[in-house]
Amino acid sequence: MQGPLPDEQEAQAQELALAIAQAAQQELLEVARALVGSGTADLFGATEFKVRDIILKVAAKAYQQRLEQKKTATKAPA
Repeated sequence: MQGPLPDEQEAQAQELALAIAQAAQQELLEVARALVGSGTADLFGATEFKVRDIILKVAAKAYQQRLEQKKTATKAPA
């Protein structure tokens, strides 16, 4: 992990984290349901792969949110 970010970048990171959490709320609920719905003996195997697939969707949404954030920052005034 890298060191602390400058204040402006930290503010952007906090904003991005919130946007990711909002965008991925449904997927994170799916992960929670999969984990809660599985018994301790069933956490690995099929459940593990299901959770991995869902988390990959979360990662895609994280990138999407970052790209949207960058587009907003670079738009010329109307």
